[in-house]
Amino acid sequence: MDDVDADRGGGLGDAAGAARALEHVVDPVVAVADGTITYANPAARDAFEIGNADRDAATALGTRWNRLATAIDETTVGTARRIDLDEDDGGARIHRGANGATITFDRGPSATHGDAADTPEGSLPGTSDRLVKDRALEEAPVGVTISDPDLDDNPLVYVNDAYEEITGYEYDEVVGRNCRFLQGEESDENAIAEMAAAIDEDRPVTVEIKNYRKDGTEFWNEVTIAPVRDEAGRVTHYVGFQNDITARKEAELELERRTEELEYILDRIEGLMQDVTDVVAGSTDRAELEAEVCDRIAAEDAYDGAWIGERNPATETIDVRSRAGDGPEHDRLRTDDDHPAAETLATGEPAVATVDGTTHIAFPLSYNEIEYGVLTVRTERTRAVDDRETVILSALARAVASGVNARETSRVLTTDAVVAVELDVTDRSLAPVALSADADCRLEYRRSVHRTGDETTSLFTATGASADELTAAAAELSDVDCRVVVERDEESLIELTGADDLVGWLSERGVRTQAIESDAGRARITLEVPRSANVRAVVEAVEDRYAGTDIVSFQQREREAETREEFAAGLEKALTDRQFGALQRAYLGGYFEWPRPTTGEELAQSMGVSRPTFHEHLRTAEAKLCRAFFGDA
Repeated sequence: MDDVDADRGGGLGDAAGAARALEHVVDPVVAVADGTITYANPAARDAFEIGNADRDAATALGTRWNRLATAIDETTVGTARRIDLDEDDGGARIHRGANGATITFDRGPSATHGDAADTPEGSLPGTSDRLVKDRALEEAPVGVTISDPDLDDNPLVYVNDAYEEITGYEYDEVVGRNCRFLQGEESDENAIAEMAAAIDEDRPVTVEIKNYRKDGTEFWNEVTIAPVRDEAGRVTHYVGFQNDITARKEAELELERRTEELEYILDRIEGLMQDVTDVVAGSTDRAELEAEVCDRIAAEDAYDGAWIGERNPATETIDVRSRAGDGPEHDRLRTDDDHPAAETLATGEPAVATVDGTTHIAFPLSYNEIEYGVLTVRTERTRAVDDRETVILSALARAVASGVNARETSRVLTTDAVVAVELDVTDRSLAPVALSADADCRLEYRRSVHRTGDETTSLFTATGASADELTAAAAELSDVDCRVVVERDEESLIELTGADDLVGWLSERGVRTQAIESDAGRARITLEVPRSANVRAVVEAVEDRYAGTDIVSFQQREREAETREEFAAGLEKALTDRQFGALQRAYLGGYFEWPRPTTGEELAQSMGVSRPTFHEHLRTAEAKLCRAFFGDA
């Protein structure tokens, strides 16, 4: 200690003075190395009943040592952390160095310390109690300073070796100066004011502040300042602890910067989502929709380009339909390429990958189980794709797929190029299949109609079974309601309602049901799909929905100028659902025959309306039908 005094100049500015300052700190402070206590101030000796023989940390600190030892191991050298102990002990702050750690406990922990012998209070064993205290201060893994408020401007009177290493200043360059010399241009004024207020009020404080080393380099300093009082309670010194937290602080600031950047990007993407929704609503056809979507995405600062591709099963490629900005170099990619677009088409899920040093993220364009292709977005080279961004872009892709579906569905009635697909289905979940088998009859699909509310039903003519046999067989089927609308000698007109609405399900996917003929548990279904649509995806969707589906034939054909179906469809647009239903039921029910096999009252009941309402709908529909034939005079 004499050598230390000589180096420091003696007086209050030596290590002994530092040790004396810690002796007056009211919080328990211990220094440990390799599980051995190398120093304990009076508050710690009193709180934990540490005597001369109690150098083993596990013995002196009892069960709390396990928690402390684990925390020390988990604390990075040169950093600090706070941990919570039990309710009696409160918490502790650990400053970790290369060769040990300093632990500062909250004031007033319990005195339980295991099975250590009860020894008198006193110094830790050693050749010199003062020497141990001095060594603890000098070798502490954090910067330690002591200032004297009785001197002008509260100057430093002691700094340890760690402080010199952190700041780059020598002992003689700082003793006698106020510690504010570490502050600089970017030091936080609020943190400075907080320290000044704490000193004015004689209370401890901890702040994080940007300081400057002797060579001018910046570092983040976690500063803790606490008053030291004498026996009378008067503040005689201030002890300070400095911890270089630059690495942790820079990581926190980088995280904040990335978070702010991401929030900005997400705000822009939400605006992009609104713009794409407007495009979906306003575009006139699929090609225009896809081109405008790609243009809008590529115009966003966060993205370099976008393209939409569609699977071509004949060539096993993904054919590019539209692109904007930086897109694929070629018009085709193979479906087995190592590319996120290929992965998305294979899995039906978004996929992210790096292609030629740039991040690409692909999203399936799928609606109602029909695949319309893949949307691929190319991002900036250095930017990762966040989960929230993926969710928003997935929603955007679903909106695009919905728009494509709407355009494809609208083309069913107007396109001249169609593919007629014939399928055989034996799955009993399809009501006509089960009913034709159980009632031993033949069913032929006529039309689908709307009933009261949003419910849709399908009308079939049934031959080979009586009305009673049909209703009895349907009663044994789950989720199927069979209602006899008209009963004749050779056939009946029935109405099938159930959870499985094949016609409506296909219509939502842009497919027209031309015919359903079911006999002995097998249904032959004829579909009409626009040639521009993904016919393969439509057929796969039916196969997935109904087990035992076999493809009978594909036939491409051109429609005539106006088919009977188109004329009927045009007339149907002019009729309300109720008018169309009344006209259709009257015709199929033989209401226009003589003698009438059914009455207006019966037809009204089948629609769930009164007889006068039924006749009003029927007369209006008849008038519109006449105008369709003879012109609106």
